[in-house]
Amino acid sequence: MTGPGIALAMQPGQRTEHVLPDRLLDRLAGLGTLLDRQPLENFDDERARRVLADAEILITGWGAPSAGENVLSLAKGLKLVAHAAGTVKGIVGEEIFNAGVKVTHAAEANAVPVAEFTLAAILFAGKQVFRFRDFYTADRDRDRTYPMQRLAIGNYGRTVGIIGASRIGRRVIELLKPFEFNIILFDPTLSAVECTALGAEKCDLDTLMRTSDIVSLHAPSLPSTRHMIDAGKLALMKDGAVLINTARGAIIDEAALLATLATGRIDAVIDVTDPEVPERTSPFYDLPNVFLTPHIAGAVGLERARLGEMAVDEVERFLQGKPLRYALTLADLDRLA
Repeated sequence: MTGPGIALAMQPGQRTEHVLPDRLLDRLAGLGTLLDRQPLENFDDERARRVLADAEILITGWGAPSAGENVLSLAKGLKLVAHAAGTVKGIVGEEIFNAGVKVTHAAEANAVPVAEFTLAAILFAGKQVFRFRDFYTADRDRDRTYPMQRLAIGNYGRTVGIIGASRIGRRVIELLKPFEFNIILFDPTLSAVECTALGAEKCDLDTLMRTSDIVSLHAPSLPSTRHMIDAGKLALMKDGAVLINTARGAIIDEAALLATLATGRIDAVIDVTDPEVPERTSPFYDLPNVFLTPHIAGAVGLERARLGEMAVDEVERFLQGKPLRYALTLADLDRLA
């Protein structure tokens, strides 16, 4: 064996061509001994026992089995877990942290496409692109769309409310800066000075819901944030305002949201729901003022290569004795989505 043993664990289909394409596998092979180019799908068969026996570094990803004492008992020399995806919840157990194994993740890479998607959603929502599209294709003339151009729509001078200065929320604020928006931010962990430094004005949640033309959610899904957007908060929104959710479905009381949407008073761009796939009879599929997508704001297709690249970069930094850029501690788990 030349160099530290490197093992992979994720759904092979997620790895192929995108998260860890051959060029990244070759790079890993140059950093140590790539023990098996095919990822482990579980940690309880003979192949897993053989591979993990020599593993000092474990790269996990979507669909990886949970790693805890089961992995530590097999990988006695494990020093680093690099997660080539966003949240490590459900993948990396507390035992890994408690054993002193370094843990890093690629949530920053996944934040890039989510922020890009959100920017596009804000710009399209502000100009009512979806409604223009629906009317134009339904009527095949411009009798309804011409009068709409005189309405108070468009993005100039509009107020965008960002809920949560997460890594994604901060990226969205940064992407919005070239446009002439008024950006307000609700995040109880930040001071007014810190919000200003990010490029937004600090406000409380009720004020944000009441004054925003477009509200975009970027808070983590925690017990404390479950249904934080409830009927009362939705009732504060302006007529014609738009709610965008690319965070987690459980942040919104969806029964209250659907009831509000049914009135036609607000619009919504919804990429995440609770449950993850709505029932076939859900109004989310049919309401004309809802633009529903199947959780695609995060890394898909070629965007997934960022995840693998970030994980391999962290492996290289670790082997060079440099600080990890995206290290996690056990305390971080309580704040992750």
